[in-house]
Amino acid sequence: MVLRVSAPVRVFPDLARASAALARHVADAARASVRARGRFRWVISGGKTPAGLFGRLAGGAGRRMPWSATDVFFADERCVPPRSPDSNFGAAWTAFLSRVPIPRASVHRLRGELRPPAEAAARYSRLLSARADGDPRFDLVLLGIGPDGHTASLFPGSPAVREVRRPVVALGRSGLPPFVPRLTMTPSTLSSAREVCFLVAGADKADAISGIFRAGPEGDPRFPASRVRPATLPTWYLDRAAADGLPPGAGSRGAR
Repeated sequence: MVLRVSAPVRVFPDLARASAALARHVADAARASVRARGRFRWVISGGKTPAGLFGRLAGGAGRRMPWSATDVFFADERCVPPRSPDSNFGAAWTAFLSRVPIPRASVHRLRGELRPPAEAAARYSRLLSARADGDPRFDLVLLGIGPDGHTASLFPGSPAVREVRRPVVALGRSGLPPFVPRLTMTPSTLSSAREVCFLVAGADKADAISGIFRAGPEGDPRFPASRVRPATLPTWYLDRAAADGLPPGAGSRGAR
């Protein structure tokens, strides 16, 4: 069964052009959200792929962002101090959050340094509930995927992939470096967004893209990204190498 053939797919010659298009979309979505609801509630994730996107938002594209009305949340975090080079917050802060006029109080980091990690997960869950009247709904969630189909810190075989009750959970040491415990939003939390965008690049992601787009109605736990199922199907920003994994006829390829 191929479920996601109707998912919006935009294919670009390279990651740089995909990142530029997504940066423009984030700014447009932020402005529309502020006009409609007074705030823009945005979830970002780690990894190397969004570095170019973050750089653009720290520059020209970011000048269109309503930073004073933006809240930034994190999809996942490694259980390290915020100044660690392995911290998702630290990377995002260095790359762009420290370079734009967003109020520091509007950047809501997962406290990876807390012990036990379950306490950090519980605190973030309470934060999400308090800020959303019990409904952890976001305006935009930005995600990537790994070659194994993971997204955020939802890895194949992890119980977190099937979690439906808790908004945020702590995980044991992952199978990817750095080998430390992690914190992650769960699929139901990520799926509560009004919009989800995936930014994916590289031939090593093509097999995962194929598995995600062939997933059934409940997603395929072998490819955890397929378990992120917002009411409106995610939009995929792919470079050509990653798009080689699309099944025939999947999506509407917006190549340019």
